[in-house]
Amino acid sequence: MTARLDYRWHLRKVMADRGMFSTTDLIGPLAQRGITLSSSQVYRLVTERPERLSLKILMALLDILDCTMDDLIEPFAASPARRTGKAAAGGAGDTPGIGACDRSERGSPARRSNRRRPARADGGA
Repeated sequence: MTARLDYRWHLRKVMADRGMFSTTDLIGPLAQRGITLSSSQVYRLVTERPERLSLKILMALLDILDCTMDDLIEPFAASPARRTGKAAAGGAGDTPGIGACDRSERGSPARRSNRRRPARADGGA
């Protein structure tokens, strides 16, 4: 089995090590290097692990923070996803339609109240 590679993103830690504690501290330095990002884009860049990152932004971050890629990105071998005992044994835990209630059959409470009820044998409503 081939090992899956993954990575950890350490931008927030590197920023803190450099005395930058606000995500907006990056907006000006990025703009000086020709990169215009909104405050929400910078916030996501700092607080979330990016799935895609332009090399231009990466190089600007390395320059601004005076660090290397090893400081920002920590690669590691991810463990393969393990199946639980029930799912691996063919149990009903993760199998839709078997041992689980299908929402399409139940319907929403509003839809259930609009269904016709069978007439009562005693003629009552």
